[in-house]
Amino acid sequence: MENYSFEQFWKDLDDGYQIYFDYMDMRYLIYKMKANCYKKELISSKEKCPQQKNEIITLKSVKDLFEFMENFEYRSLIED
Repeated sequence: MENYSFEQFWKDLDDGYQIYFDYMDMRYLIYKMKANCYKKELISSKEKCPQQKNEIITLKSVKDLFEFMENFEYRSLIED
């Protein structure tokens, strides 16, 4: 996703999407809980993994992480 900017990613989170992504060979889910409050969940990992399974992070943390994210997958929290 060469043309996918952080601004678009942020808008997608703001619009209610759950976004799955890969980071350091692990799969995560991230979604917005409320203003400047995002939840990052570890979905799959290696057998021994020191990463937190659930983490509440700020927009600044999301922005710092964005450039290392890969393989995005979207799910909507809002049912049609």
